[in-house]
Amino acid sequence: MHIQQATMEQAPLAATLACALWPGHSVDAFTTDMQQFIQSADATIMLAFVEKEAAGFAQCQLRYDYVEGTNSSPVGYLEGVYVAPAFRTQHIARHLIEACEAWAKEKGCAQFASDCELENMVSYDVHMRLGFTEANRIICFTKPL
Repeated sequence: MHIQQATMEQAPLAATLACALWPGHSVDAFTTDMQQFIQSADATIMLAFVEKEAAGFAQCQLRYDYVEGTNSSPVGYLEGVYVAPAFRTQHIARHLIEACEAWAKEKGCAQFASDCELENMVSYDVHMRLGFTEANRIICFTKPL
């Protein structure tokens, strides 16, 4: 297995993996998003390869706003991690997140954070196994003006 920061040429590959994590979006739209992340000094995309086949990705960025449960700034923030079904149970998510954590440390972060939907127990369990601790539970509200 090999983990690397995505290049601009790999943006469509990262976008294809992102569509598996977040269905309902187009590869073209995600490619544009991935290109912006790759070009940003405050964000990165990590790709995992097993024998030259894309096995997964992680997307992280620096957050300068308040992040629940943290007391420093910036905070490295995991926006998403995905491992293709054929590659699960091989610790690829752990390696992707460790690569994101190392990137965040290089950027001066003392803390790394993430979130998941309240009902997403698979994501919750993955976070807990990877050393995260639960900081808070919230329900968000909106209303039109």
